[in-house]
Amino acid sequence: MAENPFANAMQQLKKAAAVAKLDPLFIASLQKPQRIMEANLSITLDNGSVQTFTAFRVQYNDARGPFKGGIRYYPKVDLNEVKALAFWMTMKTGVAGIPMGGGKGGIIVDVKKLSAREIEALSRAWVRAFAKYLGARTDVPAPDVYTTPQIMGWMVDEYARLTGNWEPAVFTGKPLAIGGSAGRTEATGFGGAMVFEELAKKLKIKKGATVAVQGFGNVGYYVAEKLHDMGYKIVALSDSKGGILDIRGKGMDPRNVLKSKKEKGAIGGCNNGGVAGRGAPRNFIDNIPN
Repeated sequence: MAENPFANAMQQLKKAAAVAKLDPLFIASLQKPQRIMEANLSITLDNGSVQTFTAFRVQYNDARGPFKGGIRYYPKVDLNEVKALAFWMTMKTGVAGIPMGGGKGGIIVDVKKLSAREIEALSRAWVRAFAKYLGARTDVPAPDVYTTPQIMGWMVDEYARLTGNWEPAVFTGKPLAIGGSAGRTEATGFGGAMVFEELAKKLKIKKGATVAVQGFGNVGYYVAEKLHDMGYKIVALSDSKGGILDIRGKGMDPRNVLKSKKEKGAIGGCNNGGVAGRGAPRNFIDNIPN
């Protein structure tokens, strides 16, 4: 049986409560979300058929301020995962001293199988389902797995259409043209690299050490880019389709690897839609861009 992420989160809470000797009533308030919402979103596909998708929004705790957390579009997302992520967002905003609470959303969908028009229709349907529970001072969603600034733009527009008010602060991660923040796309990955830098000091990991990065999307790519610029050697990268290893041990410049992926459909120059595995051409491995 697959691990239940929410059960795991509650075990973490239990351990933290024991160490901090927290009041049982306070702990009880963190063991369940304040609100759990689920909706069925039906859209018309490009071929004229209608398909229904399950959507979630979990508002975990707003004791410190408005609920805050992303929306992920993923085939395997489920309610327990969204609940766990909403709990962790509550903890994250608290630890960081941000005056916001925690929330999370999602849709069970493989966006790779949808057109841009279908993704827009689905995104607007998500807003219609939960709009009355959203707001700049109530609940502020954001991008997450397979959601983008463009999707946030559609959501802001749909929220304005429903409410009659232009309120861009209700969603973060928007395009710059409609009030988004410069650096938002790379912020999570760069932050991860900065955390690694502090950990490296404690563990006495020196610059020039080899690094493997799992994931090559908006987070993994920028982690790799930042670590490369810091002086670490990126020798392995992977995405949902496979992985690539620099057998020379010299390290790869993630910018060149990304360029290769965009040009060839794969990091390693293979045509399988993902990064190269064992099938990477010999001449590519010999010429991995530094």
